[in-house]
Amino acid sequence: MTGLMVCIAVLAAASAFGMWHQRRNGRLTVHKRDDHGDAPRLGATEIGAELGERATLLQFSSAFCQPCRATRRTLVEVAEMIDGVAHVEIDAEAHLDLVRELNVLRTPTVLVLDADGRIVRRAAGQPRKADVIAALGTAVRD
Repeated sequence: MTGLMVCIAVLAAASAFGMWHQRRNGRLTVHKRDDHGDAPRLGATEIGAELGERATLLQFSSAFCQPCRATRRTLVEVAEMIDGVAHVEIDAEAHLDLVRELNVLRTPTVLVLDADGRIVRRAAGQPRKADVIAALGTAVRD
């Protein structure tokens, strides 16, 4: 009987963790600010490409990451839909200093930058297209 109770408890804990992970995966959240209330700012020298005129979708990927490929397709499609938005993909393994500085813990990680290069939203995992478009609403200036 004790074994059955342990099994039920383990299954319940695993189910709760799975639901928590699924809800959190790919969700675009507001990026944390520093002690002065400022968001980190990235420029063309840090990311190795020019920023978009209105916003930039910055994606950290790795070579054998299947969700990274799907995320790339989504972000390219969104960048083509909205004028002045650029998509930049960075190989996380080749830019470890930037990965550490920005606390990128998994791939894909997507950062939404405004026109000045400030990080306004962040997602770890594969974001949904609708969520990316909504996040751009906060970054794009008319």
